[in-house]
Amino acid sequence: MTSNADTPFHPPLKRSIQIAGHKTSISLEPIFWDMLKAHAAAEDVPINAIVARIDAERIKTEVPPGLASAIRVWLVTRA
Repeated sequence: MTSNADTPFHPPLKRSIQIAGHKTSISLEPIFWDMLKAHAAAEDVPINAIVARIDAERIKTEVPPGLASAIRVWLVTRA
């Protein structure tokens, strides 16, 4: 998979996502945005749906991580 940046070390990009009826901004490196898009395409669902699922899983944990961290962990555990 190729990233939309010239290097995998590109700084995070902030994007607005709507989950649970509200907008939130998430900063992820382009490679993680690309991975998120690929998972959404494979499941034929919007990125928002994947992020909402990750958010629901993370808030059930004893010490919930930040959303961006949860997304990164979710993605690498499914790579």
